[in-house]
Amino acid sequence: MSVRACVLLLCLILAACVGPSRKPARSRWTPPVETPERFRACVAAMRAEGSQVDALPDRRFDNGCSATSSVKLVAIGIPVTNLGAVKCGLALPFARWVRNDVQGQAARWLGGYVTKIESFGSFACRPVNNQAGNRLSEHGRANAIDIAAFVLKDGRRITVKQGWNGGDERVRGFLRSLHKAACGRFAVVLGPDANALHADHFHFDMGNGPYCR
Repeated sequence: MSVRACVLLLCLILAACVGPSRKPARSRWTPPVETPERFRACVAAMRAEGSQVDALPDRRFDNGCSATSSVKLVAIGIPVTNLGAVKCGLALPFARWVRNDVQGQAARWLGGYVTKIESFGSFACRPVNNQAGNRLSEHGRANAIDIAAFVLKDGRRITVKQGWNGGDERVRGFLRSLHKAACGRFAVVLGPDANALHADHFHFDMGNGPYCR
């Protein structure tokens, strides 16, 4: 065997022993096909985990917008303002984020308890970034939620706009930890580092992903 062949064989052996140097990427997420069975199972799972939700009738509009397989979030642990119809496939991980991540990180970083979450809404029949000519936003499918602020029991109000790059490192840590946790739950997560249009809120959706910025 030539020296070159020996070197190549040795490299292959070492690569097999050491394994890949990078962690495997998250698998590509595509929204599942909606069926009545999946919707009923999703609603049942939310209720089993303690959420109070009302199943909503499907709505479709001539301009391509829709609110199908959606629920109204009645109670998910913390009141969330301004939410309308939310597709159940988004509502389920959102309720988990609210109950587990928001309260846990508030206690860790701020020594406090969140009593209200302020949102910019869920369903809105509009194109991406509200720019004419863009494709339909996931908001137009009731498949996105925008989160702007958190109100604590002691009266503090933490906003994404002022807190993300603000002077309080605890607030920065709180918001970044929530953003990071969201990236493990939603297909797409956008925040202030994504672009100027998201400087004042977190955007979560269950469209095609994963994408976290």
